[in-house]
Amino acid sequence: MSEELLRLSKRMSELGLCSRREADEWIAKGWVRVDGNVVSELGTKVYPSQKVTVERQAAAEQSKRVTILINKPMGYVSGQAEDGYTPAVALIKPENRWADDPSPEQFHPTQLRSLVPAGRLDIDSVGLLVLTQDGRIAKHLIGQDTEIDKEYLVRVQYTKPGKLPDADLKKLNHGLWMDGKPLLPAKVRWQNDDQLSFTLREGKKRQIRRMCEMVGLKVVGLKRVRIGRVKLGDLPVGQWRYLSPEERF
Repeated sequence: MSEELLRLSKRMSELGLCSRREADEWIAKGWVRVDGNVVSELGTKVYPSQKVTVERQAAAEQSKRVTILINKPMGYVSGQAEDGYTPAVALIKPENRWADDPSPEQFHPTQLRSLVPAGRLDIDSVGLLVLTQDGRIAKHLIGQDTEIDKEYLVRVQYTKPGKLPDADLKKLNHGLWMDGKPLLPAKVRWQNDDQLSFTLREGKKRQIRRMCEMVGLKVVGLKRVRIGRVKLGDLPVGQWRYLSPEERF
């Protein structure tokens, strides 16, 4: 069976070298070699069996890219400014850095360049939001094949008489459909009388609120407390810290 040609930037992303956007930047700078030869033309195609390597400058530039964790307050949007609301990235300034941040990293305004949210957190939700300059981390967290789970604490009110039936709690765990597709299995359990813990492996828009509505629950508070192995911990609301080199999602 003959090999299929792939765009070099796509192949570099598949190999985990960088994101596609980074790949295009590195190709344009002449930092990418295919079978030992420099390739600097965007859109170049390669066979999967060809050897792709990058120059040291690319690795050095990539190592300077930062990932920031913020405890997003209510009223801030995750990404671009919209409808007069401020994006969470506006909080990334020296005075909002957590005093107990263990990272030796020094803040510099260049770290705000290409700093994008790796995942969404609704304007009326609070908690852990990841902003990164590293395309590999963004792909790892929000790529199509991600296995990273996210945990939320959700305060709810039951809008019907009595309390939520066990059968409906089971539905929250598995059995609901959204946008014409079945949701992936979740882990949903009571923390106390009015708070549920949700652990999800997908992130459809306003998913938890919509899931709750389907079984007669109204969400009155939603906080993300963990993404993969990285926890919100004691990070105060509105403050941020760097992801340390030894932390892995």
